[in-house]
Amino acid sequence: MDFSDVSYYTNRELSWLLFDKRVLEEAKDKDNPLFERLKFLSITASNLDEFFMVRVASLKDMVSADYKKKDIAGMTAKEQLASVIEQTHKLVGQQYNVYNKSLMPQLAECGIRIISHHEDLNKEDAEYVDRYFADNVYPVLTPMAVDSSRPFPLIRNRSLNLGALMKKKNGEGELEFATVQVPSVLSRIVAIPDAKVTKVILLEEVIERNIHKLFLNYDIVCSYPFRIMRNADLSIEEDEAEDLLQEIERQLKKRQWGQVIRLEVEAGIDARLLKLIREELEIEQEDIYAISGPLDLTFLMKMYGLDGFEDLKEHSYLKPQPVPEFREETDMFAKIREGDIMMHHPYQTFEPVVNFIRQAAKDPDVLAIKQTLYRVSGNSPIVAALEQAADNGKQVSVLVELKARFDEENNIVWAKKLEKAGCHVIYGLVGLKTHSKITLVVRREEHGIRRYVHLGTGNYNDTTAKLYTDVGIFTCSESIGEDATAVFNMLSGYSEPRNWNKLSLAPLWLKDRFLHLIRRETDYAKQGRTAHIIAKMNALCDKDIIEALYAASTAGVKIDLIIRGICCLKVGIPGVSENIKVRSIVGNYLEHARIFYFENDGKPEYYCSSADWMPRNLERRVEILFPVEKPQLQEKLRNILDCQMRDTVKASVLKRDGSYEKAGKRAKEPFNSQLHFCMEAREIARAEKDIGNKRVFIPETHHAE
Repeated sequence: MDFSDVSYYTNRELSWLLFDKRVLEEAKDKDNPLFERLKFLSITASNLDEFFMVRVASLKDMVSADYKKKDIAGMTAKEQLASVIEQTHKLVGQQYNVYNKSLMPQLAECGIRIISHHEDLNKEDAEYVDRYFADNVYPVLTPMAVDSSRPFPLIRNRSLNLGALMKKKNGEGELEFATVQVPSVLSRIVAIPDAKVTKVILLEEVIERNIHKLFLNYDIVCSYPFRIMRNADLSIEEDEAEDLLQEIERQLKKRQWGQVIRLEVEAGIDARLLKLIREELEIEQEDIYAISGPLDLTFLMKMYGLDGFEDLKEHSYLKPQPVPEFREETDMFAKIREGDIMMHHPYQTFEPVVNFIRQAAKDPDVLAIKQTLYRVSGNSPIVAALEQAADNGKQVSVLVELKARFDEENNIVWAKKLEKAGCHVIYGLVGLKTHSKITLVVRREEHGIRRYVHLGTGNYNDTTAKLYTDVGIFTCSESIGEDATAVFNMLSGYSEPRNWNKLSLAPLWLKDRFLHLIRRETDYAKQGRTAHIIAKMNALCDKDIIEALYAASTAGVKIDLIIRGICCLKVGIPGVSENIKVRSIVGNYLEHARIFYFENDGKPEYYCSSADWMPRNLERRVEILFPVEKPQLQEKLRNILDCQMRDTVKASVLKRDGSYEKAGKRAKEPFNSQLHFCMEAREIARAEKDIGNKRVFIPETHHAE
């Protein structure tokens, strides 16, 4: 059967906008605590910024280049861009509708007032704001006037600015333009002392109120905030770059001054001021967003961090719990030798991963540590441990992916730091991003060399490990250890080995492996055998994979997909995808794990991976798929998948028309999978604590029932 019909597919950019809309639904949801709703609204704004800087920018580049090739949904770049802009304007309108009509009134009811306009300040508050401006803000500002000797200034990407029209006090001359950047080094939220309520005003309002003090010889005719978005997609000619690190550093500087692709202005802005800004920035009318509220809603994440409002936040989400196998002062290597160990983050702490590197760094029997780093935290304990390992004479090899989008600058710093400590640093591979998450520790033991491996679905980032759901596994399996050595030999420049044991790698044969597993289920279904696929990932947009899933569905394979974000597959197409169900979970934690289940005619196989089912992961990145073979760990993975398929609180279900509907609309009883995992991790940790050092059996997992 031919599955190439473009009507069978959804455009990836429009699908992404539907994802951000699902995040916005969480901001709308009155069952969520108020500050959680602020957080979700902030996330929608942050998501949209990155979407514009990368995806919309890419579409604009394709349109400029008259790129004619259509996407899998049959849309040209020009058609995609037009649809994206139309839907984005609607989404922004919905964002500010939530902010103005729902969140602001509820904040006021809770005794929290955000003063939207400085004109609304009473006399006492105005005096405080003016003093704050004089003492804290004025010394930092750099007013920029524009005239014949001073050209229109370069406006930095994502910076918040005030634009003003002014006239000389003597009345001579024409209107002149001036701008001042709202300094990011100062808190955007300015608290105003008040005994009765929590009162804040945004920094741009403080500056706007006092802008006349920056231009003493002028009368301010009008002033309004504006914000721009630039094309931030790096274009790196790796084959021609003599030094990749230097080339990326050079490109990072250019990112701040890329083409302007979006202009946000305050609704009601003076038409003369808008015309001047628009002409100087050379931006189309369709790319101007008139905002009915504060520009850049990411400030709401700072509001979320205000002290004293714990009752307005989610209490049920608990701190990461200890991993039972790794008690305090545990010899991690001895524990791993007892059998493979799985961790489910952030319900279980990421600390064992950090301690794994720390112990390896100090252990006199450890000879080498090898690790891939894609995104790490700002003060990474893992990097510190790797430095210590090098100081202790270990052979330390680290692949730091310099091309990790928006983390390039951070990774350059870490790469230099690790090199200085004596580590062997690899800057990724030409033409590929290394997105795999793997650590190899080589240890000398009584019976010879033993290799310990950590494999994960998430980054080696101790900060995001508290916010993202991921799965990680420790093993000293000889076959996986051999494969891990082969992975690092490939990354450091040696040729690919002829045989692999357990791991599957992209871009080599991982895609073929997935297609084989899907087609095997298809063959079983055709033979009347048991066939079922469950796949959890961040995104699905690879056409070959989707076609294979359609073929499987047509053959009768039951397919359950748990996809957080982009999904280009359509459900419910007669004769094509009637056996496919898709759900998306958007909750307090970012769903990030990639877990795959294949029924295999009653002999189930489980896999975890760093890769989504996207062309970039399967064809243009170094990714790893690893099997989970220990029955107890397979049971844990099945529990994760089953619980997420039961979720009726945070899950949305993809409908035949391409829209999403909250799963709870048809549910008899509410079930929140993320809350369940929190409680499950706490129960396991509590049981472990209660028995102390006694050897008492504890179930490895608690099923949702």
